[in-house]
Amino acid sequence: MRSLLKEFENIIVLDVETTGIDHKGDEIIELAALRLERRDGSAEIVEEFDYFVRLSAGRHLPPEITALTGITEEQLETEGVSKAETAARLARMLACPAPLVVAYNAQFDLCFLYYLLAREGRADALKGIRMLDALTVYKDRQPYPHKLCNAVEAYALQTQNTHRAIDDARATVELMYALEAERDDLPRYINLFGYNPKYGVSGPKISSIRYLPQPYNARKPLYET
Repeated sequence: MRSLLKEFENIIVLDVETTGIDHKGDEIIELAALRLERRDGSAEIVEEFDYFVRLSAGRHLPPEITALTGITEEQLETEGVSKAETAARLARMLACPAPLVVAYNAQFDLCFLYYLLAREGRADALKGIRMLDALTVYKDRQPYPHKLCNAVEAYALQTQNTHRAIDDARATVELMYALEAERDDLPRYINLFGYNPKYGVSGPKISSIRYLPQPYNARKPLYET
């Protein structure tokens, strides 16, 4: 990702698995993050973590989430860490010099991460950080459908979309390399998120992000609209 590393010293690629889609009411059950650092003009993964996150008292994991991810309530209880520890670990990674945060469908992940950090008194960890949504780029390049599994197939990525945060983060890293090899315009998508014009922006808007309606079959890059 040389074009991005000209501007950023670190690229943090992350993914979350959750109990549902309600940013305020549902909870993160797994958070994975990979930090790529600029070294001799190329990117190298220098840090990573993958945490199961314990549920709040009285909460239960919906059966459909276990069916989708393979994560069980017992795993969260026996292998999971607290929300405070998860927020602290993420905040430390975000404090690295000149970071860019990347995710596939970043609006979803970042809304959940904001509420996690805010409830633990660490909302400032995201302040001023620039962001890139790999889904927005992919929608400009390929026709519908636009799930991560479709991107894995379209670019013959090695890491499969398993609905496990660490695998999906690794697949997103591979996808970013493939997208850059195809067209060197990734910096133009920084802080630019596309959204489905039929449904609007999902969740609260991030103040630093420019949101634009993005059709399923784009005729030109979103940044040219």
